[in-house]
Amino acid sequence: MDENAYLEEHGFDEYARWYLGIDDEMGEETKGRYKFPYGDFERVHRCGVLSAKVRAGQQNYADIGNAAAHLHGLLDGRRAGSR
Repeated sequence: MDENAYLEEHGFDEYARWYLGIDDEMGEETKGRYKFPYGDFERVHRCGVLSAKVRAGQQNYADIGNAAAHLHGLLDGRRAGSR
């Protein structure tokens, strides 16, 4: 599902849940306000979490990096439990 269709169906509160960061300088209810996506509005993607973790580290966003690392650990724990 693309971003616009998701927003139309679910609104910004649900949309925001798919991002680890918020840019306070961007207006509320704008797509540009939300940073560091980690899924596709249906599933969390390991590659999205890893990408967010790396980008956060490059841009010195420790809180985002920590959140991404936590999600990464949850995903790896879930993966190990399903073996």
